[in-house]
Amino acid sequence: MKANFLTTAAALAALCLGGAAQAKELRLSHQWSNKDVRHKVAEIVANEVAAADVDLDIKIFGSKSLFKPREQYRPLSRGQLDMTVLPLSYAGGQQPAFNLTLMPGLVKNHDHAARLSNSPFMEALEEKMADDDVMVLVHGYLAGGFVGKDKCITKPSDVEGLQTRAAGKAFEQMLAGAGASIASMASSEIYNAMQTGVLNAANTSSSSFVSYRIYEQAKCYTPAGDVALWFMYQPLLMNKSAFEDLNEAQQKALLDASAKAEAYYLEEAKKQDAASVKVFEDAGVEIAHMSPEDFEAWRAIAQETSYKAFIDEVPDGQALLDMALAVE
Repeated sequence: MKANFLTTAAALAALCLGGAAQAKELRLSHQWSNKDVRHKVAEIVANEVAAADVDLDIKIFGSKSLFKPREQYRPLSRGQLDMTVLPLSYAGGQQPAFNLTLMPGLVKNHDHAARLSNSPFMEALEEKMADDDVMVLVHGYLAGGFVGKDKCITKPSDVEGLQTRAAGKAFEQMLAGAGASIASMASSEIYNAMQTGVLNAANTSSSSFVSYRIYEQAKCYTPAGDVALWFMYQPLLMNKSAFEDLNEAQQKALLDASAKAEAYYLEEAKKQDAASVKVFEDAGVEIAHMSPEDFEAWRAIAQETSYKAFIDEVPDGQALLDMALAVE
C-alpha cells in the first residue's frame, strides 16, 4: 500500500514537473528605469498575462540590462529577443521609413497621435515590420520638448552654435539646419553629457526628462504644450514568429493585455507633459513656452531639411509622408 502511494506521488510530481516545463518564458528588453511610463506599459502586459494563467511568463529586463538602447530591434527581428519597448526610429538604419515616426511637426497632439496609430499610414509601417519578422503589440506616442543647460530653447535661432542632442535623424537634420552642432546618443546618456559639458541642449520625451533627472542639469525647460514639435512613436514590439509559436490561449491573453496597456499608455502620455513641468518647476528650473510662431519657424526649417531628406532617401517616402499628413 505504501509502495503504491509513493508510486502515485512520484507520478503526480512528474506530471507537475512536466506541466511546468511546458510554461513558456518571453524576454522583454527596454532602456528605461522602473519608474518610467514605458516600463509600466511593459509591466501591465506582463502582469495581465500572468493573471490569465496560460503558462506564459514575461520577464522584463529594464535599464538597458539586456541590450543597449539602439541595439534592440535587430536581435528582436532575428528572434534573439522576444519583446521590446523602444522608439521605432532607433531602427531607422534597418528600415529608413521608420524615421517618419519621429518627424518634426508631424503630430499635433496625443489624440492625433492615436489616430495616426490606427491609420493606413501605420498599416504601411507594420507591413515593413512584418518583413523583419516584427509586429506591434502596443501603439504609443510620447511628446517632449527641449532643455537648455544655460539658456531657453524656443525658436530656431536659440540653438545656433550649441552642442545639441536630438532624438532621431529627422530632428538632427532640422536642428543642424538651424545652426546647431549635433551629438548623437540615447536619452539615457543625456544627464552625463550635460554634466560633463558635452551637451548644451537636448530634446527628448517628457517622460525621459523626468526619469533621467535631467532637471538637475538644466537651467531652462521648454515642455510640450499647446504646440508640441516633438512626438515620438515608442511601441511595444514582439518577434512575429515568437507570437505565432504561442498557443491560442496565450496569444489571446497577450493581445488582451496589450489592449489594456495601450489605453493606459495614451492616458498616461497626456499626463506626462504637465507632470514634467511640475517636476522641473519644483527643481527651480525656468519654464519657457514655444509659441505658434516658433512652431511654424521650426516646421519651415524641417520642410527644407528633414522632410526633403526623407523624401529623397526613402523610395516610397513621399507616399508615406502624404499618408501621415492626410490623418486629421
